[in-house]
Amino acid sequence: MFANANARLFRIKAAQRDLIAAAGGIERGAQIVDYSKSVVGRWYNGDSPDLMALDALWTLEAETGMPVMTTALAELSGRRLSDPQDAADAAADIMRGYAELCSKASEMMATMAAALADGKITPAEATAYDRRLGELSDMIAHCRKQAAGVRGAGGFSVVEGGGR
Repeated sequence: MFANANARLFRIKAAQRDLIAAAGGIERGAQIVDYSKSVVGRWYNGDSPDLMALDALWTLEAETGMPVMTTALAELSGRRLSDPQDAADAAADIMRGYAELCSKASEMMATMAAALADGKITPAEATAYDRRLGELSDMIAHCRKQAAGVRGAGGFSVVEGGGR
């Protein structure tokens, strides 16, 4: 058992109450998470030992846009949450990543073109080419992460008002 287990439980229960209240109360919270009012009421009641199910936690946090429970759980583990990147930062990151990818690809092609100019490739030229390929490979992995982030966020528009 954790030291100060009661304090941890009280912190979680307080976060549950705050989240349910932010969602519009017990009745509205029950509708959102598709649990009975009595179950949501036990989550809301500070004297009840019942803790919110993870699917309900995620649903209520998504509905309210407030990571109340996640923040409390992070704090209890000695951690804290950081704010997510806003859409403009994500858009700038993927565009910057694309530009860097193009630059790395150009460097790799220029290195190989210079090596092929005399019709032979020396070990030093092959090493330089391999180094450029490694840089390009790293950049591709980075760009794939950025693309996954944009895909996970539902996309973005580079034109204001263009929607997703």
